[in-house]
Amino acid sequence: MDREKEKVNVTHASLPDPDAGLSEQEREKLNKALMRKLDWNLVPWVSLLYLISFLDRANIGNAKIYGMEKDLHMTDLQYNIGLTVFFIPYSIIEPLTNVALKRMRPRIFLPLIMVTWAICLTCMGLIHNFAGLCAARFFLGLTEAGLFPGVNYYLSCWYKRKEFGIRAAVFFSAAAFAGSFGGLLAAAIAEMHGIGGKPGWAWIFIIEGLGTLAVGVATYWMVADFPDEATFLEPDERARVLYRLQQDKQASASHEKMKNAHVKQALTDWKTYFYMAIYGGCAGSLYAFSLFLPTIIKELGIVHTPTHANLLSVPSYTAALVMTITVGWYADKSQKRGLCNLVMSSVAIVGFIMMLASNKPGVKYAGTYLVALGIYPTIPNTITWVSNNTEGVFKRGIVLGMVIGWGNLNGIVSSNIYRSQDAPRFILGHSVILGYLAVFLFGGSLATTILLRIENRRRRKGLRNSLVENKSEAEIEILGDRVPDFIYIT
Repeated sequence: MDREKEKVNVTHASLPDPDAGLSEQEREKLNKALMRKLDWNLVPWVSLLYLISFLDRANIGNAKIYGMEKDLHMTDLQYNIGLTVFFIPYSIIEPLTNVALKRMRPRIFLPLIMVTWAICLTCMGLIHNFAGLCAARFFLGLTEAGLFPGVNYYLSCWYKRKEFGIRAAVFFSAAAFAGSFGGLLAAAIAEMHGIGGKPGWAWIFIIEGLGTLAVGVATYWMVADFPDEATFLEPDERARVLYRLQQDKQASASHEKMKNAHVKQALTDWKTYFYMAIYGGCAGSLYAFSLFLPTIIKELGIVHTPTHANLLSVPSYTAALVMTITVGWYADKSQKRGLCNLVMSSVAIVGFIMMLASNKPGVKYAGTYLVALGIYPTIPNTITWVSNNTEGVFKRGIVLGMVIGWGNLNGIVSSNIYRSQDAPRFILGHSVILGYLAVFLFGGSLATTILLRIENRRRRKGLRNSLVENKSEAEIEILGDRVPDFIYIT
């Protein structure tokens, strides 16, 4: 980014350049080879983990239209409570999970939470009443909580700021693929209805839970630890990763020790709360869409079977997957993350207006496409924006946990605004999510972009240089992104 050339010169503790003496062409060749190696060893497997995670939390929407609510003798309110209890532990524990991942190491932490949530999901196929559903969903939320913030934090410890967005987008695009694939998988598994005396919806939970268990065990051997310990890299490649992070004004994942100052920085940084608002806008919208899309399509009057409703949800998720990766690539290239949020949230707003204003099934179905296209790219774009602008490994982990935890807490709202009595127009649900998009996602992104640009102008003018005067290297390092030569991505 050209603006980074204008940074004020501040002294930092330095790592030796592993490629000292090489030409620019030789450096470029080594860096390209390193990126290919990182991408192939890191991104595909964690994307698979998130695909499974999103599939496992959203499959209750598929189970509902195959008769789960009727078989468990639940009311519509009880079903919504079953959705809600997932988000309570899921949201509350997320700010703590990145600290646990850092202390336990990724190859221990990630398999551990996957195996435990796989057991919880499998048990959902064995329940017989509303109380059993609530218990299973509570523990599913508790055990799944560490994956999404953990993997985003983990990936941010490997890549430079301008490289992270596309990787986060590919990782998160697994959620869109899960929405698409989930409908197809649920339709296939539901054909097992009656086997072992169990209904088709129960087999959805059992089969997917056992699949998660197998992948969770394999994750121990498939996930690397942080850069300085990665066994798939040669010693010079590990040094190159750490040096690149240093040159990008990022601390390595290993040398920093947890201090009270990191917690204080996370809690007192205005950006934390603005990003919480923005992420609440996109996460609340995403959960409403993913949990209720099969029901919304079913109520359009253009389908006659649950399987048909699931299959009609596939195209919008496929379109969202492509758009998520496209926006991730563009945002990395342009470094205009706020602008990307503004444009995509506007697309989603138009989609919800179409579903609110029209009674025509075709128009409402087209609106689901725009909603998917608009919401899905904003999730990884916002998480990347947070990571890009939060320096200090522990501070970044805490802030990501707070942002993602708060965003997911809005799933409680999303779980209770699409009521059966509001079908087929769902005016309450559509209106609430429209407000989320307009006020929090669009409005929050606009305000944050403006404030960050103002702060960058102050830094370029030298108005923040006093923060590092008469300070040691250690004292400067603890400042994180408050260091005057750290220019924010807007």
